[in-house]
Amino acid sequence: MTRRVLVTGVSSGIGLEQARLFLKKGDQVYGVDKAEKPELTGDFHFLQLDLAGDVQPLFNWLLDVDIICNTAGILDDYKPLLGQSDCDLQEIFAVNFFAVAKICRQYLPKMLERKAGIIINMCSIASVLAGGGGSAYTASKHALAGFTKQLALDYADQGIQVFGIAPGAVQTAMTQADFEDGGLADWVAQETPIKRWVQPQEIAEMTLFLASSKMQSMQGQIIQMDGGWGLK
Repeated sequence: MTRRVLVTGVSSGIGLEQARLFLKKGDQVYGVDKAEKPELTGDFHFLQLDLAGDVQPLFNWLLDVDIICNTAGILDDYKPLLGQSDCDLQEIFAVNFFAVAKICRQYLPKMLERKAGIIINMCSIASVLAGGGGSAYTASKHALAGFTKQLALDYADQGIQVFGIAPGAVQTAMTQADFEDGGLADWVAQETPIKRWVQPQEIAEMTLFLASSKMQSMQGQIIQMDGGWGLK
C-alpha cells in the first residue's frame, strides 16, 4: 500500500533527506516549503508556502495523509529575551509550534477514523536543554516536546503514534553561517562527544524507522540525536 507522507521544510536539510528516503521506499510525498521546489525523483508533489502565515492553502491542497513529518523550523540567532521583539517571538512560535499544532489538528480526525496514523515532530536538543537556541527558539521547542507527549498520550489507544526527534547540531543550510569564517562549526564539533556535526541523512533514517509501524509499543518518545551533547 502506498503511503501518503507530508514533509514540511522539504526544500533543504533534514526535510529534503526525509523526502528522498520516503520516495525511495515508494511512498507518495507531499512537500511544503517557503523556498523553491527541490529536485526529487519519484511520486513527489510540492506546495510553496510560508508556514508562518496562513496554512489553509495546505489543507485545501492536501486533503488526507498517513504520515506527518513536521520538520520545518526557524532559528532565532541565539538572542536572549531582551534582544527579541514581539514580531520575533510570534514568527518563531508560528513556525515551530503553532503550524505543527494546526497541521496535526487538521489531519488527525481522518487518521482516527482509520485508527492509523504516524506523526513525527522535529524537536531539538533545545526541547530538553537551554543553550540550543535563544529564548524564543528554546521556548518553542520545549512547547513542541510537551505537545508531542500530550498528543501521544491522548490518542495512543486509537491507533495513532506520535514521536519527536531531538537533533543537536545538524549540518544544514539553516546552520550554514556556523561554517563561515569565524563561525562556530569547529567549536561545536569539538564540544560534541562524537567530535562532529550530525548529518541530516542520519535524522532521515531515524524518521523512516519511526514511520515503519514496526515499533507499536513506542509512543511519545523524544529521541535525542545530538552526538552525545545531552550527556554532558
